[in-house]
Amino acid sequence: MSSPRSFSLYHPVAFWLGCAAIIGGVLAHGPMFLMGRYTHYQMVGMEMDLPMLVGMALIPLGVALSAYGLFPRIDQLRRAAAGLPPPAFDRADAAALNAEHWKLVVVLIVALAVDVLKPATLGFVMPGMTREYGISKETGGLLALVALTGTTVGSVVWGRLADVFGRRSAILLSALMFIGTAICGAMPDFGWNLLMCFLMGASAGGLLPIAFTLMAETVPAAHRGWLLVALGGVGTSAGYLLAALAADLLVPLFSWRSLWLLGLPTGLLIIFLGRYIPESPRFLANAGLPAAAQAVLDRFAGAAGAGPAAARADDEAAAAPAASASLLRGAHAPLSWALIAAGLAWGLVNFGFLLWLPTSLGTMGMAPEQANALLARSALVALPGTALVIWLYHRWSSVKALMLFLAMTCASLLVLAVLGLGTAASAPALIAASALLLLSASGVIAMLIPYAAEIYPVHLRGTGSGLIAASSKAGGILGAAGGVAGLFAHVTLSALAVALPLAVAVALLLRSGVETRGRRLEDIQAEIRG
Repeated sequence: MSSPRSFSLYHPVAFWLGCAAIIGGVLAHGPMFLMGRYTHYQMVGMEMDLPMLVGMALIPLGVALSAYGLFPRIDQLRRAAAGLPPPAFDRADAAALNAEHWKLVVVLIVALAVDVLKPATLGFVMPGMTREYGISKETGGLLALVALTGTTVGSVVWGRLADVFGRRSAILLSALMFIGTAICGAMPDFGWNLLMCFLMGASAGGLLPIAFTLMAETVPAAHRGWLLVALGGVGTSAGYLLAALAADLLVPLFSWRSLWLLGLPTGLLIIFLGRYIPESPRFLANAGLPAAAQAVLDRFAGAAGAGPAAARADDEAAAAPAASASLLRGAHAPLSWALIAAGLAWGLVNFGFLLWLPTSLGTMGMAPEQANALLARSALVALPGTALVIWLYHRWSSVKALMLFLAMTCASLLVLAVLGLGTAASAPALIAASALLLLSASGVIAMLIPYAAEIYPVHLRGTGSGLIAASSKAGGILGAAGGVAGLFAHVTLSALAVALPLAVAVALLLRSGVETRGRRLEDIQAEIRG
């Protein structure tokens, strides 16, 4: 899995046997897929052959074996580490960025791009899938809803797994799920596609918050903020670009199914890059493994002695309950509810209001071609927003930047609500309001999960980041349901409804928000508890 030093923490034989079973299970679907090459890889109605059935049985067996292999031997190593001093996190936080940090950044960008690639292909597979299965677009739309539900569940489940088994283990297990769900591209029935798409969404939803958690706990405090925001921006953009390029190159040759079969090589890429993914030193220290934590710190900050007892990871193990429910009670509750409200509102904006905005503009007297051109110009105006978000988060204030963009999103919705009261609104006003909405909404999601990864204690950081990521997906589910119910047919009413949770989030952050810019994670926790 990585180096001999990490083998003492895991069960490498079980891990690699599990990997072999998963890969073999996916490859067992190859012969049946190739049988469709004379019909442009249409497999609808084909009976599953014996190799495919055996392969489907091998995959869950392989996942179970690999999960056992990635389960860290914490109890054994904890007994051996009894009496050792805690590691020196203050030295790591003060270190300059070096080659090890940049290796981690590059690997996590690749992992995040692969993570985004999976759901980003949904839009490209839909036309071919609906034609092959002979289903309506409305029925095909269930695929996106199922995938979104999977990402919501996966964000919470994988976040919790990261807090129990470790960040590195959760990332690699998620990559193995990517590989296993590649068989979605060989399913002859739409029902099987729905099931596999849910599992695909669950694995994709889990990797994102874990990557931010690992980054937050590993890079120096002075660079943590801008690297977290840049990780999300670059990784997400790269994922969408890869999806578009893959669709352009592969679909004409191997049909829409090839986009989901990509889960095999892309998942293997993360597995082979796993040697550059360390376990979080703060997770190891909190698990009672100071020697293992110090080894990771030496790799990233150079060898030195252990630090004082006060430098223990977040100094949290005895101070807070381990149950994830504590995120919604006690000292972290106001911040959790603020970020949940922000996540829900962003999902409603992105998957609801913006999705229906072209139709809504038509009710305001604008032709469809004009509406599409207006949104395209608005998106172009909002494009430089990522650089602005990084600069504000890093140079000005993390919590104030997040509140600013939440307030801007709320304000743009209120402007559109006012414009919606008239029968015809001016194009410049609509462009300005739409551009502000796109800019502010993209800024909110760029900062939301990075901020969550900074404010929770080490034993709940994965769970907390996953909870906030899940709230944004849950908002998307509500947005899709609202669209079906006709909520977004009325610009003014829908804008006011979505603006409400945004205003609540701003109010809660004004009261309880904590500044994280350039601060050690331990100091942030001390302020929240105080």
